[in-house]
Amino acid sequence: MTGPLGIEPAALLAEWTRRVRANNEQAERVRERPERPDFYAPVAGSFKVDPRRTNEPALDVLRAMVQPGETWLDIGAGAGRYALPLALAGASVIALDPSKAMLAGLREAMTEFEVGGITAIEGRWPTEDPPVADVAFIAHVSYDIAEIGPFLDAMEASARRMCVAVLLSEAPATAAAGLWPAVHGEPRDLLPALPEFLALLLARGKLFNVWLGERGAMGYPSLEAIEGFSRQQLFIEPDGPGARRLHEVLPALAYERDGRYYLSDRPTPLGIVSWKP
Repeated sequence: MTGPLGIEPAALLAEWTRRVRANNEQAERVRERPERPDFYAPVAGSFKVDPRRTNEPALDVLRAMVQPGETWLDIGAGAGRYALPLALAGASVIALDPSKAMLAGLREAMTEFEVGGITAIEGRWPTEDPPVADVAFIAHVSYDIAEIGPFLDAMEASARRMCVAVLLSEAPATAAAGLWPAVHGEPRDLLPALPEFLALLLARGKLFNVWLGERGAMGYPSLEAIEGFSRQQLFIEPDGPGARRLHEVLPALAYERDGRYYLSDRPTPLGIVSWKP
């Protein structure tokens, strides 16, 4: 069935699924050890950030969206990068995430930064008996969702006032894609991101608002920190053959600027998309 602007939703859904599965299958083929039960456990601590930060324009946009006293459902809340600032802006936040380590980081951050008004729930979306909120919110969690159609259906069913999504123009893992040929001898199959998400919403008959900004280049405190991030994105182990190849090529591909280390100095376009369910 053809949707608005002659776009076929089924075709876009199928292509999204194909890309996610190709990305996953490639990861499974090169992986040096079985996947950990909690993928984010080794790096969960790095996701904790000050909820009162003022150097993130996108966060100011999200704060302005909050109507005090309403409920926000943060799907894939992680360690609270957005859940905590939303709570400080006046929302009651339901923070849902499948990672025990991430939720532990969220609870630690709630204590450290003295933020209340957040209920943490362990679970994967869509979940049985999903909570209903005024706003259903996702940030950087849709890229690798193969069944994006049911995911969005459930998200819209749980939102009374609005749905909000934060996405980059390319998935965050793309930052390490340039290392794949040197380490694995093949290019990385890339995930869908903001452009594909907007096309999908249009195909589903949704009108939306988009705030466009950018995320600055991701810098790391040391070359070893980049190496740790890269090993995770390359699915290699510290003592494996892939790590040895990475260690050899990384100094030529990364660079230092003002005490920070980078794989790329290019900012990435970022969008905040909102639509009525």
